[in-house]
Amino acid sequence: MDLGLKDRVYVVTGATRGLGHATARALVDEGAKVVVTGRDEAGVAEAAAALGPRAVGLAADNADPGTAERLVAAARERFGRFDGVLISVGGPTPGYVADNTDEQWRAAFESVFLGATRLARTAAAELGAGGVIGFVLSASVHEPIPGLTISNGLRPGLAGFAKSLADELGPRGVRVVGLLPARIDTDRVRELDALSADPEATRAGHEAKIPLRRYGTPEEFGRVAAFTLSPAASYLTGIMLPVDGGARHGF
Repeated sequence: MDLGLKDRVYVVTGATRGLGHATARALVDEGAKVVVTGRDEAGVAEAAAALGPRAVGLAADNADPGTAERLVAAARERFGRFDGVLISVGGPTPGYVADNTDEQWRAAFESVFLGATRLARTAAAELGAGGVIGFVLSASVHEPIPGLTISNGLRPGLAGFAKSLADELGPRGVRVVGLLPARIDTDRVRELDALSADPEATRAGHEAKIPLRRYGTPEEFGRVAAFTLSPAASYLTGIMLPVDGGARHGF
């Protein structure tokens, strides 16, 4: 199936590893061009080099108010156009209600929430018909995840923002989609599993609750994300798509 991605240009944040990098790889493999970002300059350069000549890296912090305009400008300057963005940010500090400090909440809000909405608003002002804004959110949009209180507080709010944005941009032909990963085998998920007393038992317990009986791979997530960003998904907007191996049983 041709996804219609050839020579389209996307910004992918948080793309030095994990879900963001896997999505950038899937887009490039389908013929798209990408601007990949991350906070570490060396990591960004390495990620862009691994993706090849269809990728350019830019060190950027989503919490910086100037980042959004810089990323859109980089896409236009390097590749001559801008077709969409996938907003993927690192997970906030783990912890329970009594553990997380005001400073941790504030830092997460600046990066995870405000940085994401700022980038989406900037992209919305630049995109025309056929453009797309994607958010990498979390299964916590539907059900809180124990030990991730800050994420549980912020991700559902971003989902509500995304749905509002989809309603506003739909008449212009600009789509907005959300992706809800659960147990994908990334460094972040392995780090969370390792916080338990018995990481192997923790993983086995999670796998037992997933109908496919395994964690997903970043590559599987990346292919789903690339499809939702592509013209092949031109009638999908305002959706929150679980990428979880069937772990969510509700409609």
